[in-house]
Formats: sequence, structure tokens, C-alpha cells
Amino acid sequence: MPRLMIAAPHGRSGKTVLTLGLLRALSNRGLAVQPFKKGPDYIDTGWHTVAAHRDARNLDCFFMDDPKMRGVLRTAGEGADVCMVEGAMGLFDGLDVEGSSSSAEVAKRLGLPVVLVVDVTRMTRTTAAVVQGLARFDEELTVAGVLLNRVQGARQEKLVRAAVERYCGLPVVGALPKDAALDIPDRHLGLTSSTEAREKDAFLDGIAAVVEQHVDIDALLELAATAPPV
Repeated sequence: MPRLMIAAPHGRSGKTVLTLGLLRALSNRGLAVQPFKKGPDYIDTGWHTVAAHRDARNLDCFFMDDPKMRGVLRTAGEGADVCMVEGAMGLFDGLDVEGSSSSAEVAKRLGLPVVLVVDVTRMTRTTAAVVQGLARFDEELTVAGVLLNRVQGARQEKLVRAAVERYCGLPVVGALPKDAALDIPDRHLGLTSSTEAREKDAFLDGIAAVVEQHVDIDALLELAATAPPV
């Protein structure tokens, strides 16, 4: 079952917008993509469902034991070309200093390759240090690739890509520009009427178009295909 987790060093990195753009872009390509959200969040799963045209599910090792999580993954993912799990908070942030119930724990227990969304605002080479620290922090976790977010120009992208690939040995599979259009306006949260639903749909198609332009989706699918059997 091809699958991966979209995670980040910290909240507000833009992983939700990127996840939504990827879900819609994959769906627009005619692929069946099954979305999941780490934790009990219901707002993000609502967005996921609209973006993927497929009901999203929650995964959490605090509320579910391993067999239950695997069962939800298998059942919801049946017939899907790829499963995509959006993490929560920072990758290793959990209930305690051991990181219990963190996104990393869910990824390890379900064999999810992790793609890191890194906000590179005012950073170049330091990005590699951040990525390297996350990739080496837990040897049981597979960090498979990097998505750069809020990139301010070609020069910054070139420097950051080179640094990550040189010092971390990980592929940079995309670089999203700093763009206000990629922020979810608060007014979109909790939309219910048919008119508002059409507005939300148009917003998602806009994000998907940006993702198609700036992310190597085929490379991302190749990373998902490296996941071990569930």
C-alpha cells in the first residue's frame, strides 16, 4: 500500500495547505488518494474529504492501539492508489519528553515514509541542519524527502536545495513560493452552504495548480511506493 506522512518541524509550517494541494492535485490526475489526519482533528479531515473526494479518517496512537490503527489504514485505504497522512504539530511533539502519541510515533507504527515540509523563511544553509537533525533524531523513523515552503526567489531555492541534498542526502521534491494565496483564510473554516462549498472547491483547485507547478508529484509517489507492507 503506497503511503506517506506529510509532517513538519513545527506547527504553522504550511503542511495543511500543502497536503490539501497534493490531495486535490492527485485527485485531478484521476488517482484515488485516501487522506488521513493524525489526531482527533475534525476541521482538517473535513478539508481533506473535499480535496480528495474521498472520506478522510483520523489516526492516533493515543486513542487506538496498533492493530486498530492498521485496521483503519487498511480498510479506508482499500482501492486507493496512495494514502496520505497529515501530521500534527512538530514531527516529534507528543504528550511527554518521550514523544508519546507524536506524528513520528504514528509514522513508525504504520511504516509511513515521512516528507518534511520546512518553512525556509529567512533561512538557507541552516535548513540542512534542521532537516538533518530531524532525520537523525530517531533511527526507527524514515524521513524520505523534503518539501520547501515559503521560498523567496530562485536564489534562495538553489542554495537550500543544494544544502539539503549535500548535507542530508535527501531529495527536495518541491519548493513552494511565499504566496498569500496559499494561506487558508479563517472565513473558509467550517463552510457548509452550497455557495460556500463551491468557493472552497475553487480555492482547493487554486492550491492544486500551484502544487502541480512547484512539486515533483511523480517523485513524491515514488517515495510513497517505498513503504513496507502494512
